Amino acid sequence: AVMWRAAAAAAWVPARRALCRAPPRRAASVSMSPSAGLADERVETRVAGLEPGQPVTLRAVAADERGCLFQSCAHYRADGRGELHLGKDASHGGDYTGVEPMGLFWSLSPAGMERPYQRLLPRSTGTPMKVEMLVHQGHSLPGAIPGPVVAKAEVERWFTAPGVRRIRLKEGSVRGSLFLPPGDGPFPGVIDMYGDEGGLIEFRSSLLATRGFAALSLPYFDFEDLPKVMKEFNLEYFEEAARFLQRHPKVKGPGVGVIGTGKGAELALSMITFLPEVVAAVCVSACSCNTVADLHYRDVTLPGLRFDMKKVSVSDAGVFDIFEALDDPMDPANSACTIPIEKAEGHFLLVVGEDDRMWKSSLYAELAIGRLRQHGKENFKLLSYPGAGHRIDPPSTPFCQVAMDRVLGVPVLGGGESKAHAYAQEHSWEKIQEFLHLHLG
Repeated sequence: AVMWRAAAAAAWVPARRALCRAPPRRAASVSMSPSAGLADERVETRVAGLEPGQPVTLRAVAADERGCLFQSCAHYRADGRGELHLGKDASHGGDYTGVEPMGLFWSLSPAGMERPYQRLLPRSTGTPMKVEMLVHQGHSLPGAIPGPVVAKAEVERWFTAPGVRRIRLKEGSVRGSLFLPPGDGPFPGVIDMYGDEGGLIEFRSSLLATRGFAALSLPYFDFEDLPKVMKEFNLEYFEEAARFLQRHPKVKGPGVGVIGTGKGAELALSMITFLPEVVAAVCVSACSCNTVADLHYRDVTLPGLRFDMKKVSVSDAGVFDIFEALDDPMDPANSACTIPIEKAEGHFLLVVGEDDRMWKSSLYAELAIGRLRQHGKENFKLLSYPGAGHRIDPPSTPFCQVAMDRVLGVPVLGGGESKAHAYAQEHSWEKIQEFLHLHLG
């Protein structure tokens, strides 16, 4: 009997092993659709082949033109079929929580070994930004070494559609790049300007051209033979740019539009006020006064509101908060700095983040609207976003609460909360295009 039991046990062991052996593990995969698409469009990200309920960390990795590495991560659990769909499934941790189809894109930030406070912005619109999506076993915290990679894929984010033409400009004193949509046109014309970082920033212009606008990316200092610093400006430079665009054979008439951010938005207010060629102005985080540099136009001079560096506070981490530093535009002593926007015949779209910490753009929008209404004008629309910061860019542009200031050379607080800011970027981009089409045809 003992021999029989031993023989039976010996025979049972391999059988038991065969019965207990897990079915072959499915290979995990991650798919991104479209795998190559426009940078202002959503990407659909799906993961398949996981175990039901399996915890994974999804990580996005990208590099800028200088090779600086940016990354983001989020924690997910596979559903009962071992699948994930970022358009429906919620992140439980990492750089964001909740259902955020593009969260891994707008939360990209400098990797741990890189200098902090850098922006991930394209400097060349002719090549795509490549983002690698990695699926790691288990949940790993941001900055920690993630678990083994079980799947990966790459997506290309393009800032220019096929057929869009980029023409570098040296027309009289005007510098910049003109982006023209494919086709015969004519197209609505828009001048695009950024703020006190200076230089030529083209990615919003190229996306506008992709969406059917003839877009002139207009630098106004620190580019080629333009002034190196913001000391003083002549509106005649901007007038020359507006006339060039208005007269271009590919541009619809009779007027053109302008979109600006920060200092560029404030210049947009002056352009629509003084230049009849400009009939629509999109002002993102604008001040209702002229700031920093005096602005001259013919026999008019608007002095610049000044920053009082004694009102700047610095955190323990060395981050500068300049929110209170700009002189008060409501002080009667500064009335000469106010842009007389009530003279404008065109239309305004004011876009503000209510948590802008660069300056008080919500207050400045209120002052601008009050001034227009005081003169019986309703030629404006306000888009005001709770929780959004200073620089509201096209959709999925990585959120950067603190950025290195080019002029000061120190990290400056821009404000905002990542999820609210990402919503503001996506929502305002559609509204900006609608506004420009409405008023430019």
